Amino acid sequence: MPDVELPKPEELEEIRNKAFTRKVALTTAIFAVLLAITSLGGNNATKEMMLAQQQSSDQWAFYQSKTLREHLYKTNAIQIESLLIERGSAMNAAAKKKYEDQLRDLRTEAARYGEEKKKIEAEAKSLETERNLSRRKDPYFDYAEVLLQIAIVLASISILSLSRPIYYFAIACACAGTFLMVNGYFLILRIPFID
Repeated sequence: MPDVELPKPEELEEIRNKAFTRKVALTTAIFAVLLAITSLGGNNATKEMMLAQQQSSDQWAFYQSKTLREHLYKTNAIQIESLLIERGSAMNAAAKKKYEDQLRDLRTEAARYGEEKKKIEAEAKSLETERNLSRRKDPYFDYAEVLLQIAIVLASISILSLSRPIYYFAIACACAGTFLMVNGYFLILRIPFID
């Protein structure tokens, strides 16, 4: 019967440690991919929030200018109306007709600006809603990034120290970070201290 060489206990330990190191390295790579996806979501949420804020501000400025024009036309209409009430019977027919035409045009323009203002207000409020949604998403991505970065560091430490408890804690941090990332994309759950 041929001699069977049994591996030495030190060799078995080394093989086991290499398997552990490979497993941790693979999960660390997965953590890095999750971190990249989280960073993408966080950057997009920030950009969308800032863009919606700028567009909303533009719409409110436009709204304000329409309001000023509307009030200007209304004020001019009130002045002409007062003039017609005060002197209407003493005016010649051509002057009275001219003032009445101006009054009609001023009221038409004031009404047009009032209608345009309503559309602008609706657009501005829609942009504010979009901004607020992005503002709600952003902190979830921030916390997720932190937890995933911590998970990567802990996984690296577990490779160096060959510590399974540290590796399991890294997995826990990565799971929490992944949950926060998914919540940042879909807002499944409202977390009070974040939201």
